Amino acid sequence: MCSSGQISESEQLQLLEKLEVVRISGRDKRGRKVLRIIGRYFPSRLVTAEALKKYLEVKIFPKLSRKPFTVVYLHTGVQRSDNFPGISSLRSVYDAIPANVKDNLQAVYFVHPGLQARLFLATFGRFLFSGGLYGKLKYISRLDYLWEHIRRHEVEIPEFVTDHDEDLEDRPMMDYGIESDHPRAHTAIMDSPVSTYSMRCIS
Repeated sequence: MCSSGQISESEQLQLLEKLEVVRISGRDKRGRKVLRIIGRYFPSRLVTAEALKKYLEVKIFPKLSRKPFTVVYLHTGVQRSDNFPGISSLRSVYDAIPANVKDNLQAVYFVHPGLQARLFLATFGRFLFSGGLYGKLKYISRLDYLWEHIRRHEVEIPEFVTDHDEDLEDRPMMDYGIESDHPRAHTAIMDSPVSTYSMRCIS
C-alpha cells in the first residue's frame, strides 16, 4: 500500500487539491465565508500533517485572515484507518493555525458526528483544542438543521452525505451506533476518491 513516504510533498499537496478535502464553498446566512471539510476524503495514509499544514498555509489561511467565517465539517463515512490522522497530528495542525484565523472562526458545524465521534471529542476535545474553539463546536445530526445556519444552495454537499442523511431519517438508531450502516454506505466508501487512489498505489 502507498504511504506518505512513497509520494513527495508536492504530490501530497496535489492530492489534497484534487480531492477537495478542504475548500471554501459558499456562505452562511450571515454572509460569512464557509470552509467546507470532507472528512472521508482525507487520505491519512498518504498525506502527512506537515503537508496538510503547508496546504492550509498556502491555499486556505490567506483567504480567511481578514473576516469572520464558519466551518462545515462533514464526518459522514469517515473510517478511522483511512481518514483519521491521529491525535498528535490534529494537535499539530491546530497549533499551526494563525491567531487571526482562529479569532475569525465563528462556528464549527460538525455534521453526522455519530456516537464514537461524540465520545472522542468529549474525552479529548478540550485537550486537542482551546476552550474557545471547543465552545464553538455545534453537532448537526441532519442536513435540515445545517440549512438553518448555512445557505443551502451555495455549499456543495456530496451525494453520499445526502444518502446517509436519508438513511438516518429511516433508521434513527444509527445515530447511536445501535444499527450498522446501510449497505449503500459501504459501497460509497469503496467508491470514495481516497479508496480509488489507494488501489492505484497498490497496483
